Amino acid sequence: MDVVPASIRGLVGGRKLPPYRVGQVEDVREGRRAQVDPRSAATVMLLRDTSAGPEVYVLRRQATMAFASGQYVFPGGSVDLRDEIIDVDWVGPAPEYWAKIFSAPEPLAIALVCAAIRETFEESGVLLAGPDADTVVADTSGADWEADRVALIDRELSFADVLSRRGLVLRADLVVPWAHWITPAFEPKRFDTRFLAAALPAGQVTREFGEEADQVEWVRPEAAIERFKSGDMAIMPPTLISLAEIGGYRSVAEAMAASAAREIVPIEPHVVVRGEDMILVLPGDPDYRPPAP
Repeated sequence: MDVVPASIRGLVGGRKLPPYRVGQVEDVREGRRAQVDPRSAATVMLLRDTSAGPEVYVLRRQATMAFASGQYVFPGGSVDLRDEIIDVDWVGPAPEYWAKIFSAPEPLAIALVCAAIRETFEESGVLLAGPDADTVVADTSGADWEADRVALIDRELSFADVLSRRGLVLRADLVVPWAHWITPAFEPKRFDTRFLAAALPAGQVTREFGEEADQVEWVRPEAAIERFKSGDMAIMPPTLISLAEIGGYRSVAEAMAASAAREIVPIEPHVVVRGEDMILVLPGDPDYRPPAP
């Protein structure tokens, strides 16, 4: 399996690790630091149409963040334990579908979808929920919505609390599965992340928040890749690959529909030694080995 689009082949995978990464690998291999178990997480590629093709919403994580500092990422984060016990109406594919597509127990699959939609609201202000199966909230920019968003971040309210008291249903039909990436074993902070995609609902707008990001923007995938090449945009391989994939579609609808044909399997980049160098390899490299089940 080769997951690297031709447009960025050579930019990710098969590259020599920088010295600080080599140090991280050696710390784990020589027992100076224990390998960290990855935390379950979800991230959402929020998409909107333009005359030139889809744009993707990205945010740059603050330099003070412990993970991916200074990197451009999609909205997302770790599963909250309360995401597993959400008690609201669910519209869209049933939990069994998500469990199968994500190769996860049903409670975790539910939590991943809930975390994806919750984190999208927390980090962009966009809420994939509505009063019924045919309606999406039209505007979340009011002060009352901001109070709910902050309460979610501070864990004063659960996502179930917010939806229930507003009489909203979770619109799981508005997200589609895209990919499954696991942080390399040598990283001191690791995540087992399901990537999803969603279209920006009509009437809603993204907003900029400062809790974790110091910059947000809508960007064409091709522009992001060019900025990555020039050194203007720091992007990790899973995000860069996902951007390149979205750039291959002419519209958001086309990209969303393509999800149905995607094979969602866990991808965990790992390190091999070639000569005197440590190399990070991805699917498509002859030395790549998929993670153990």
